[in-house]
Amino acid sequence: MEIVFGLLIIAVGAFCQSSSYVPINKIKKWSWESYWFVQGVFAWLVFPFLGALLAVPDGHSLFELYTAYPKESLLTAVFGMLWGVGGLTFGLSMRYLGVALGQSIALGTCAGLGTILTPLFLGRPGDLTSAVISGVVATLLGIAIIGVAGHMKSQSLSEEEKQKAVKDFNFTKGIAVALLAGFMSACFSIGLGFGEPLNFGDATADIYKTLPATLMVTMGGFLTNAAYCLYQNMRNKSFSDYQQSDLWANNLLFCALAGALWYSQFFGLSLGKGFLTDSPSLLTFSWCILMALNVVFSNVWGIILKEWKGCSAKTILVLLAGIAVLILSSFLPELLK
Repeated sequence: MEIVFGLLIIAVGAFCQSSSYVPINKIKKWSWESYWFVQGVFAWLVFPFLGALLAVPDGHSLFELYTAYPKESLLTAVFGMLWGVGGLTFGLSMRYLGVALGQSIALGTCAGLGTILTPLFLGRPGDLTSAVISGVVATLLGIAIIGVAGHMKSQSLSEEEKQKAVKDFNFTKGIAVALLAGFMSACFSIGLGFGEPLNFGDATADIYKTLPATLMVTMGGFLTNAAYCLYQNMRNKSFSDYQQSDLWANNLLFCALAGALWYSQFFGLSLGKGFLTDSPSLLTFSWCILMALNVVFSNVWGIILKEWKGCSAKTILVLLAGIAVLILSSFLPELLK
């Protein structure tokens, strides 16, 4: 039951992450770089900081923890900066492919590479058991099936219908950007791996142990994104966005909501892993589980937002088959161990 409870917590976090782009549609009259920067303050600084504080026992501080492990803290932040590049291109993948297909390809690549590369970077290839590899293969199979559904969608719709569903739809360009986004986003998992020592041992509850490392990764990602967004503000002369005082109440609210929903995936991952300690395979595979469930829920949102409207029943059937395989892949390592 603990394993089921842990997986359910991760699933709730995945659902929240997949919903995080919905509040962004409520932001008024701000350019992309302005709202991306402000929501990033909440998603990558404010909420991760508050979460990390839960891992700090009385009489201690995060500063004390990070200075005690300077090398690990630095590596965690550096991989966070690399992940930040993935975050920037991640948005472009949804621009060209839509929420459903864009997240599917990017997160699928991120899921497989993050799960496999993290133990290799940490010098623990033994963590990649046959059960874990089988789960990764099943996840990638589910992603591939959804990719086929996306290709079927591209072939069956007219240009007018494609533009109506996703304004800037471009399958070829979108696939290339999504693969790059997935590759760079896998650095988040590697960063968490290097940040494993960043906790107070038995003084920190298992469900909170990864939260200080999460803060270091997101802080590194914020630096990358902030630099790019401020550059775009300067280039596009959009600093005036921040001077529209009548929009601040509305836009701050929805930026904060988007940031909270986005961070929920890693808060849920930390809590969920605390219930998976009796299953080493699922602990190693937990990153892949989170990404696979993100894909599942992003496609649910894609259906709700009518991105698949106009597709044939066969295309929808292929899409649902891919989702079913992804759900199964979340349990596969435990079934095969």
